[in-house]
Amino acid sequence: MPSGACLPEQATLDFSAPGLVAGVDEAGRGPLAGPVVAAAVVLDPARPIAGLADSKALSAARREALFTQIQAQALCFCIAQASREEIDRLNILQATLLAMRRAVEGLATQPARVLVDGNRLPRLAIPAEAIVRGDATVAAISAASILAKVTRDRWCAGLHARYPHYGFDRHKGYGTAEHLAALQEYGACPEHRRSFAPVARVLEP
Repeated sequence: MPSGACLPEQATLDFSAPGLVAGVDEAGRGPLAGPVVAAAVVLDPARPIAGLADSKALSAARREALFTQIQAQALCFCIAQASREEIDRLNILQATLLAMRRAVEGLATQPARVLVDGNRLPRLAIPAEAIVRGDATVAAISAASILAKVTRDRWCAGLHARYPHYGFDRHKGYGTAEHLAALQEYGACPEHRRSFAPVARVLEP
C-alpha cells in the first residue's frame, strides 16, 4: 500500500523556505501484530486545514473527519507500509524507516524537503530533517500522523473481524493485559510479529 514553543530540534529549520515540504509520520511501531504504516503529506498552503494535531491527541471521530479532509485538500499524499514479515526480518526500526521511505517515494510530486517525526531518518534522495514531537508542532507531520493512524486502525478493525477473540478493535495490537491473555489462550495468529518477545514466548515449543 503505497498514503507552542519551538523545540530545540526545530531551531535550525526555516519553515518559510521556498519549495514544497512533505511531512512524514508512522503508526504501529509498538503493537504486537500487523504492519507498520507510514504516511507522507504535502499540504496546500492555499487550502489550510484547521485542527491538525498529533493523531493520538484527537478523538477517533475527529481523526476520521480529518483523514477525509486531508485526502481532499492536500497537494499530494502517500500511505505505505512494511509488512509483519518485513518487521520480523529487518527489525521494527528498519521496517519503520522502510515504510517511511516508501511513503515519500510514492508521492505524486517530489517535495523539496522532508520533515520526519522523531529522531531517525529514512534513506532519502531529498534533504530531510528529523523533528522530535513534530506530530504536535508541524502541520504536515500532524496530517501524516492522522493518515497513518486511521489507516492502521482500520486495518485492526479488519483483523478483528477475522480473529475476534484477540480484541484487536479495542487494543489495536498493543500488548495490553487483554491481548496478552488472549495470546496465552489462543496462541499467535498469522499477523502476530514473531520477533516480538510476548509473541515469541507463546510460540516456544
